[in-house]
Amino acid sequence: MASSYPVDPRRPDAAYLSFWRERHLCTLTTLRPDGSPHVVPVGVTYDPEAGLARVIANKSSAKVGHVLAAGPDGVRVAACQVDGRRWATLEGRATVSVDPGRITEAERRYTERYGREPSPNPSRVVIEIELASALGRG
Repeated sequence: MASSYPVDPRRPDAAYLSFWRERHLCTLTTLRPDGSPHVVPVGVTYDPEAGLARVIANKSSAKVGHVLAAGPDGVRVAACQVDGRRWATLEGRATVSVDPGRITEAERRYTERYGREPSPNPSRVVIEIELASALGRG
C-alpha cells in the first residue's frame, strides 16, 4: 500500500491482504439510535473470498445492540486498523448471527489472526460484515 486508494474488498492486492493478516487491534464503528458514532476496539478478521469481515462479540454488547436495532437487513458499519501511517478500512452491511457454525468459523479465524483462542463465552455471537468497499494507505 503506497498511498491512499480504494480497494476491491473481494480482490485486494497482496499488500492490503497482508496488512489484514498482521496482528492489529481494530475499531468497529456502529451508529447509536440518535445517529452518533459508537467506536470500540475489537478483533476483526477479513475473508475476501467470502466478502466478509467478522467480529466476535457478546450478545449483550452495545455494538451488537446497534446492529440488531437496524433489523434483519443490517446496518452500515466500518472496521478500521492503524499501524503508524498505514491504515485500512473495511465497510459494509453488518448483521448478527447466532448460528453455531458461523460462530465457530469466526473463532477459528480469530485464533488464526490473533494467535490465541478466544475465551469460552456461551453468550458469543458473530457480527458479519458483508463488504461493500475498502480503503487503505500504506
